[in-house]
Amino acid sequence: MPQSTHDRAAELHNLAAHAHAAAATAHGKGDHLTAHELSKQAHEHSMNAHKLAEELGTKAASSSKAKGGMPELRADLNPPH
Repeated sequence: MPQSTHDRAAELHNLAAHAHAAAATAHGKGDHLTAHELSKQAHEHSMNAHKLAEELGTKAASSSKAKGGMPELRADLNPPH
């Protein structure tokens, strides 16, 4: 089943966070080469997530203009408190 763009952006943000944490651990252990590589991966994931988020924003804005109002929020983004 194909992933939604929202889900893919969220996954990329999570991958970036994990890579940042792993880089910090490697750095703390003195493995600076691995830390640098993991930081590069984290940056790449972050940039890809940002790109997807911008695309979603552009689509939402154009959809909003076409409908004449604000885009609807997904129900799963507003969990009950």
